[in-house]
Amino acid sequence: MEISKAEFIKSSSIYTECPEVSLPEYAFIGRSNVGKSSLINMLTGRKALAKVSSTPGKTQLINHFIIDDSWYLVDLPGYGYAKISQKMRKEFGKLITGYVQNRKELVLLFVLIDIRHKPLKNDLEFLQMLGESGVPFSIIFTKADKMTKIALTKSIGNYINILKEDWEEIPKYFVTSSSTGKGKDEVLEYVNSVNIMLSSNQE
Repeated sequence: MEISKAEFIKSSSIYTECPEVSLPEYAFIGRSNVGKSSLINMLTGRKALAKVSSTPGKTQLINHFIIDDSWYLVDLPGYGYAKISQKMRKEFGKLITGYVQNRKELVLLFVLIDIRHKPLKNDLEFLQMLGESGVPFSIIFTKADKMTKIALTKSIGNYINILKEDWEEIPKYFVTSSSTGKGKDEVLEYVNSVNIMLSSNQE
């Protein structure tokens, strides 16, 4: 699947302000500086659909984009950024959990993880919260181009082994690079397959 049209719709400071929609939503979230904006731009084929910043924590709102008039891409604020106040971290927490736990239109949450780093506590805790809340999600490992193939395979294996300690079934995952385009087709085809399944269930 290739995206031909991507249009910004609205920014919301709380999930109850999100637009009323009748199409499925796919949201993207991850630790600050995980490469979320770059990934969104890569997937949509746009250079600046999502604003890329060298300053972690730049996305502070829930941003809705409509894709090919058939589904919504939602850019969520990053979590786990240490250089913001405790009050702001708490507000981000409310914003994120409010959306992922209550937004009925959310079909799938893509959780982005920088594969260069060992499994981090707040990533694992966030995944655990999603599982306990029954939120459907997949993992997107980012920045695969920054590692050798051997190191990448080892890092993914380490992450899967950690997940196996708490998960009976490993969540579906993708390996991506915004620089090379790696994983783009796989992620978009997965979105397309879920959309087709949803469509057939409604008939």
